Amino acid sequence: PQHVVLYPLVSKSLRNIAAGKDPLEGQRHCCSIAQLHEHYSLGYPDLDELQKNPQPLIFDIEVLKVEAPGSYQQDPWAMTDEEKLQAVPLIHKEGNELYRQGKVQEAATKYYDAIACLKNLQMKEQLGSPDWIELDQKITPLLLNYCQCKLQCEEYYEVLDHCSSILNKYEDNVKAYFKRGKAHAAVWNVAEAQADFAKVLALDPSLRPVVSKELRSLEARLREKDAEDKIRFKGIFSQ
Repeated sequence: PQHVVLYPLVSKSLRNIAAGKDPLEGQRHCCSIAQLHEHYSLGYPDLDELQKNPQPLIFDIEVLKVEAPGSYQQDPWAMTDEEKLQAVPLIHKEGNELYRQGKVQEAATKYYDAIACLKNLQMKEQLGSPDWIELDQKITPLLLNYCQCKLQCEEYYEVLDHCSSILNKYEDNVKAYFKRGKAHAAVWNVAEAQADFAKVLALDPSLRPVVSKELRSLEARLREKDAEDKIRFKGIFSQ
């Protein structure tokens, strides 16, 4: 009976996992009975009802997939701290391989999983401590890889957010300026894009050919947009 009483909390965690959320989201460290009193609502009407009126449950278990021995990979949330540290380089490598194969969305998922492992560990360290900084320096290249995937998926505002968060901590990160510049250009933030590309050149003049190409592309898009606007406005005023 006790396990049935606690099932709503277990079910909520499983639903969080299925939705890609932290299974412990909204919970704090205390005994399970205290958790029941802590959460007036679990966010799901059926679980709230079961929590209010516990009853015997019958579970139907469906086998979705049979995996070969040694092929199973734990989800990051289920790993120990040591397992997370060991898994990150492997997940990073898998992401790189997927990216080389042109599987950008799948690569982004791998980078996200690796970041999640490190973020989970970082949350346990004091902000700004040597261990926190060491973990943050491991997160940064993964986050830049993730941003590269998001650029290709045309999710530009996410790139802007992540690159800005990197630059708030590491003001000389050339890759973050370059990727943010490309994202600014894509959403017509012309002045911001030009400023970021100028910063790239100031930090690494050897990138001038690449930056010049991006600026020429931006100028060409601006001319094309101006021509389209003239045609559009001409049609409006001639009516």
